[in-house]
Amino acid sequence: MSASAESTTTRATGADATLNELPLLRGERLWGFWGYSSVNVGLSIATWAFLQGGAVALYAGAKAGIASIVVGYGISTLLVALAPCLPSAKYGVEQFVGLRSAFGSAGARVLMIAMSAVLAAAWSAVLAIMCGHALANVANTAFGTRLNAASPAVSLIALLAVVVCWVVLSRGPVSVEWVNRIVAPGLVVVTIGMLIMIFTQTSWSELAAIPPLSPSGDPHLDFMLAVELNIAGGFAWWPNVGNLARLTTSSRAAFWPNMLGLFVTSVLAAVVGAFAALALSSEDPTKWMVPLGGVVLGMIALAFVGFANITSVVAQGYSSMVALKGGGGRLLRRVPWPVLAGGILLPAAVLVFFPGAVYDNYSQFVSWGATLVAPLCAVQLVDYFLLRRGRLALRDLYLSSAKSRYGFWRGVNPAAFASVAAGAVTYALLLNPVTYEPAGPFRYLTASLPAVVVAGALHYLLTICVVRPLGKGGYRDTAESPHVD
Repeated sequence: MSASAESTTTRATGADATLNELPLLRGERLWGFWGYSSVNVGLSIATWAFLQGGAVALYAGAKAGIASIVVGYGISTLLVALAPCLPSAKYGVEQFVGLRSAFGSAGARVLMIAMSAVLAAAWSAVLAIMCGHALANVANTAFGTRLNAASPAVSLIALLAVVVCWVVLSRGPVSVEWVNRIVAPGLVVVTIGMLIMIFTQTSWSELAAIPPLSPSGDPHLDFMLAVELNIAGGFAWWPNVGNLARLTTSSRAAFWPNMLGLFVTSVLAAVVGAFAALALSSEDPTKWMVPLGGVVLGMIALAFVGFANITSVVAQGYSSMVALKGGGGRLLRRVPWPVLAGGILLPAAVLVFFPGAVYDNYSQFVSWGATLVAPLCAVQLVDYFLLRRGRLALRDLYLSSAKSRYGFWRGVNPAAFASVAAGAVTYALLLNPVTYEPAGPFRYLTASLPAVVVAGALHYLLTICVVRPLGKGGYRDTAESPHVD
């Protein structure tokens, strides 16, 4: 880290430094390999991975489901582990601050607001509603109530979960690690326990013979839909992992825990979810525990899984808060941490009162996220690794658009946004994110991968042919002297 970056303003120290927009020094970071692995395990093995597996079972049986989960998660997890994790870990910068090098300061702020206000809020609502479903099923089993998925009690429980998340978030990033260290091991036990119980009731040959829950009649197309669902599910981690990787002590500690946490444990949880959905003929994870474990063990597992969603909501909220603190301007930097936490979670608190609209459209929701994130990730990968050769001018990330080499045109890089738009259009042409209806070429290409290729290639060409010749974005400096950090 250059000394010039440090001199731009007064640094925060201790735990407060993690809430500051400035780059983090090595001594200010919280997590090594095992600490970050614990956070990632807690993030990835929450019930959204079970729900992911349940959704896969709609399109694929046991064998095809395993293959689609490994392939899909493998692709997207690798991409998000490269960008934004490595730039954020190398320079200690908040991930949307790092995006200023590709989109400009104003452009990165637009992306930050879109991610923080829309995707993070929607994911938090999904997880809170799942928590409500789980605890409602506990009440039904224990007390004989008849709470259904649309019951107001489910929304109220989900709202309580959001409040609990606010309490945890108000204590800062250390609480993220504390909660995950408690919950992550328990979730591993629950997942392994579910797997054992599935195979005590159903043999592998019986499980492998169960057809998908809602097939289209075309096995190849169904498999590609399952692969795409898992690619999109992996891309859903993009808004979280960069800001979490910022707190790691090295690039290795930022990269490999994604393979251990986001990939291995999420694959395990999703596979178990697919098996449970097939064996019990239901894609809803909150309906599996009691039939698998009996009344007592099922209730304990349901309660624990419901609480475990809090870890993922906390991770979502923390990433969004750091993004807003780092790139939201002076006004947001002055907002107290607890107040900002409340603002981030407020949309989720509203969405939990529409559980059907949020919870029953999981495939479409994941698809909408991938429509934006897949091309966005491609632009970041091409910009950082190919065009800038893994080097950033750290001080320029924090200068005004008029003074920064990353100023582009009044703080916006139209080439990057055009590339993302082209990738998003490519995605929508191959897979309609509203109806989840695929076009003909989808059965051979998926939707996310062409979106990545189109966005990345277009950003490279526009930068080489237009942006760099016009002297915008500091690409000339990188080409002439790559040692700009």
